Amino acid sequence: MKMTCALRSTSIKTSIRTGALVLGLTLALGACGAPPLQHGFVMPENGLEQVPVGSSEEQVLLVFGTPTTQSSLNGKTYYYITQVIDENPLMGRSITDQRVLAIYFNDDNTVSRIGEYGLKDGRVFDFITRKTPTTGTDLNLISQILNSKPAMPF
Repeated sequence: MKMTCALRSTSIKTSIRTGALVLGLTLALGACGAPPLQHGFVMPENGLEQVPVGSSEEQVLLVFGTPTTQSSLNGKTYYYITQVIDENPLMGRSITDQRVLAIYFNDDNTVSRIGEYGLKDGRVFDFITRKTPTTGTDLNLISQILNSKPAMPF
């Protein structure tokens, strides 16, 4: 009987040590993750205050630099994109924040409006106006099919 208690006591101690070792290794590996990395555009201090609505295109380029990308549909727009990525050995790589600064120009190349967008619950969200843009003017697949003209037979 004494032999059984001694074996049971030893196996419990071994189990506790093994569990503590596994927990310690898990915490150590979790701590090995790099701090969040910022990729892309870095907003200069007081950048939005230096480029109010009505500023010239040259002023925007002086303050923010070359845009990440630009669009010429429905007027000229500059986009400055930033992503914050968290790399963790256990959880992998994940995007923790994404922001897009959009600067819209009117016909005389002055800033007509500024939008700052991000991912919030999987939707584009404007952080400046606190409004989510609607897509009422976009054509979906069904409306494109219904509005298309039949092809001419040859």
